[in-house]
Amino acid sequence: MDLARLLLVAAAALAAGLVNAVAGGGSLISFPALVATGLPSVIANVTNTVALCPGYFGGAYAQRRDLSGQRRRMTTLLPVSALGGVTGAVLLLETGEGAFEIVIPFLLLFAVALLAFQDRLRAYVARRRTAHGELWAILPVMLASVYGGYFGAALGVIVLAVLDVVIDDSLVRLNALKQMVSLTVNVSAAAVFLLSGRVDWTIALVMAITAVFGGAIGGAIASRVPAKLLRGVVIVVGLGLSIFYFVRLTSNEARLKTTCLSAPRRPVI
Repeated sequence: MDLARLLLVAAAALAAGLVNAVAGGGSLISFPALVATGLPSVIANVTNTVALCPGYFGGAYAQRRDLSGQRRRMTTLLPVSALGGVTGAVLLLETGEGAFEIVIPFLLLFAVALLAFQDRLRAYVARRRTAHGELWAILPVMLASVYGGYFGAALGVIVLAVLDVVIDDSLVRLNALKQMVSLTVNVSAAAVFLLSGRVDWTIALVMAITAVFGGAIGGAIASRVPAKLLRGVVIVVGLGLSIFYFVRLTSNEARLKTTCLSAPRRPVI
């Protein structure tokens, strides 16, 4: 890959690390940047997951004190998260490029919607909190983890909403638990991707380094930059990208249909 493309993915990873530290949704920046460099969508998604893993370690480490007294919850939910992450990663690799190209615009739109309505979702689930305990979170966390292993953008929003509706605890402590779930999902998916041989290591290493710096910058300025403003920028970018992928999908389908219709038919003997 030439220098210009490496600079593009480095800048995108820096921005993704910063956005993840302040508002979330960094993959909506880094994944499309990888596709823009010419990487196939599946390889771009695989490389993006592996490259951004260090950022999840940093986030979990920063909130380790808030995990005090949550050992039982982690013992219950983290194995489920690992299983879901592996399942989602295997699903991505097995379904292949064509299926992933079809669902990309829908996944992007879903992630954008989650970010856009994050505060309302949190308020909604807070009003309906039933406080059953972590056992009630197993199935929804499992489903969220499969999504996270397959694509992963805005995974934290889903997990936090699930935890908030079934576990009666402070948002700070639940957010720390969410960080551990997200870390487990991404590490599990990354392990599968590493074994697949589809990671572009040059790009992944560049992104990993710059994402860590981005996370550090985001952590330093988090109190000065309004999270809602930054999230709004990510939402606008993500919405534009989802529209672009919808248009591209429609164009590809129309081109395929035209090719099939124009192909010469064999005479019936």
